[in-house]
Amino acid sequence: MRKLIVAAFVSLDGVLQGPGGPQEDTSEGFAYGGWTVPFADPVFGASIDALFAQPFDLLLGRHTYDIFAAHWPRVRADDNDAHLAKLFNGVTKHVATHRPESLDWQNSRALGDDVIGALRTLKAQDGPDLLTQGSGALVQQLLATDLVDTLQLMTFPVLLGAGKRLFGTDAQAVTFSLQTSVVSPTGIVVSRYTRAGAVETGSFGLD
Repeated sequence: MRKLIVAAFVSLDGVLQGPGGPQEDTSEGFAYGGWTVPFADPVFGASIDALFAQPFDLLLGRHTYDIFAAHWPRVRADDNDAHLAKLFNGVTKHVATHRPESLDWQNSRALGDDVIGALRTLKAQDGPDLLTQGSGALVQQLLATDLVDTLQLMTFPVLLGAGKRLFGTDAQAVTFSLQTSVVSPTGIVVSRYTRAGAVETGSFGLD
């Protein structure tokens, strides 16, 4: 069975919108595009490399898909990101979209009308793990339907106040276990959590 891994850059207040550049996602007037860039350091870079070192298929919402499809196929062979571009261009992209006819990036596949049903089927098959990038609305659906096996979070020491959030109000209650955690020189907390089971409660005797 495949694992479904949600990988995300998040601010301290849970925003994941527009991490890579000023024009990446300006929807709803978001003014802080590129907020991760000042914190980039070698630990951050190594964590990205490790994330993509294992076989994976990309799992994308339509908005993130359009951003990626407009960028990665156009990266030149002598660019610093050429290796990542080759990787993203080559892997299978599973896309939640109402416009399947316009998926023109190579190796792109629409998930169909029943996105959650299609993902349950994909997870039950053999193959590479399913890895999200961005795709906040889709990720919230995954959390609401209890499909997430692993959270790979890079939490940046910044409050943004507004923007698209990673966690919605309808996420299913579940416990995760912290597997690894490292703090980069600029203060990025890189944490990997795996699903552990149902939420348990207790009391400190304050009832």
